Amino acid sequence: MISFIKITLQTLKVFIIFTGCTILFYYGIMWVSEEYQSYHRYDEPEGAALKVSNAVDEENPSLLDRLMLFYLNGE
Repeated sequence: MISFIKITLQTLKVFIIFTGCTILFYYGIMWVSEEYQSYHRYDEPEGAALKVSNAVDEENPSLLDRLMLFYLNGE
C-alpha cells in the first residue's frame, strides 16, 4: 500500500512539472510572437539602402533563358 502511494505521488509530481513546463513554453512562444508582430519587415529602409533586383533585361525572354534563370536562382 505504501509503494502505491509513493508511485502515485511521483507520477503526480512528474505530471505537475510537465504541465508547468508546457505552460511556461506556451507563454514564452506567445511572448516571442507578440514581439515580432510589431516588427514591420516591409517598411522602407532607412539610410543609403540600394534596391537589389535579379530581373532579366529582355522584354520577352525565351523559354530556355527563363529555365536557366530558374535553375540558377533555385526558385
